[in-house]
Amino acid sequence: MIPANPPNAARERYVRNIIAVWRSATADQEQRGRAWYRTAHELADMMTGGNPQAGAGVIAALSANKSWSENIRLARQACESGLSGGHFTDALTKAAKILAGADPTEVLPMTRKTGHFYRCIANPSDPDAVVIDRHAHDIAVGETYGNRDRGLSNPRRYTALAHCYREAAMRLEELPSTVQAVTWVVHTERLAGTGTRRPRTGP
Repeated sequence: MIPANPPNAARERYVRNIIAVWRSATADQEQRGRAWYRTAHELADMMTGGNPQAGAGVIAALSANKSWSENIRLARQACESGLSGGHFTDALTKAAKILAGADPTEVLPMTRKTGHFYRCIANPSDPDAVVIDRHAHDIAVGETYGNRDRGLSNPRRYTALAHCYREAAMRLEELPSTVQAVTWVVHTERLAGTGTRRPRTGP
């Protein structure tokens, strides 16, 4: 597990790792990564009949430990007829509150991955939000951790890695979420090529 507060030399290495993966993207991978959160925003808008913030909140609330296809399936079901199962009680409760009119920012843990996922989907042009999941961690660290604990529940470790993505984005003159999404596509497709894991369809 990396330090919760990595030294400056380590942070610089993480930034360079992120930039290296970004620069290795094919034109197709870059295009798909750039479109990812915009497409997710359109889905959030569609499934709520014109309320992308609520849709993004429901998607984010139901995202933990789910593939993108399963995440969307559950979110659509929640929006159309409600959910009584298929996820942790906490996730179902959060989604129900958002659909009942609660502000997602008051329901979701906004300083953690779920909150940032909401922000990226609700506003794909958000200049600050960045999702740090296990793949974003491994891209920055330059090592595939597999099932090892990455310690991303520690807010300082999450913040440190998010800062590295923001720094990489600044150097590349891109949004942090765009850098995360494009590098995510590159990294997960590399993993799929090794047979390490079954590919998912989104960050």
